[in-house]
Amino acid sequence: MTMPSKSKVYEEVLKELRRFIEEQGLSPGDKLPSERELAERLNAGRSSVREALRAMELLGLIETRRGEGTFLSSYQPYHMVEILSAFILQEAKTKENLKATKQLIEKEALKIAKNHLTDYDYQVLQSKIDQFEPGTETFHYEFFSIIFEVGENQLLMKIWRLMEEFSRTFHKPAYDINLYIRLVQALSDQDNIQIETLSNQLYQEKLSK
Repeated sequence: MTMPSKSKVYEEVLKELRRFIEEQGLSPGDKLPSERELAERLNAGRSSVREALRAMELLGLIETRRGEGTFLSSYQPYHMVEILSAFILQEAKTKENLKATKQLIEKEALKIAKNHLTDYDYQVLQSKIDQFEPGTETFHYEFFSIIFEVGENQLLMKIWRLMEEFSRTFHKPAYDINLYIRLVQALSDQDNIQIETLSNQLYQEKLSK
């Protein structure tokens, strides 16, 4: 495999992995060669292969089983890997694009959820807040997972989860728990203006750190 430039290595490895899967006729449940074997077959560095496999795992294309290896999962639109890789390579714009897109998706999820949250859902959200520990990196993910589950839009939730997981690879989140407390109250009050305001403040706090 010929690599045109260093900046293209990652994208090329993803393309070659997809081609390898298609040529070998691999199906969901089939095992992929080891990282070392793939590096040799694709004539690529192991670090590049490792990053490509990580991207595929985040997309749900493959799954790693401890002690067994890496296997194809049931999700098969491999062209999504190329889309993700092209996005990742735009490093100068990645952070701001991701921030803006995630914020829009989360605002939409909040609007949907506010009409469907039950007393039990509010109890679960409050429990998350009560269990908050400074320094945690997953609180936002856990909090909004509840919001998305209430909305019952599986596609929106999958897109958001992928973006949330990817965003944590290049920044360490920091949270102001008071904003989440106020956000729950705004949802309970059906206060759209306050939800919008708090969502903006929350994101400025979380991604500017």
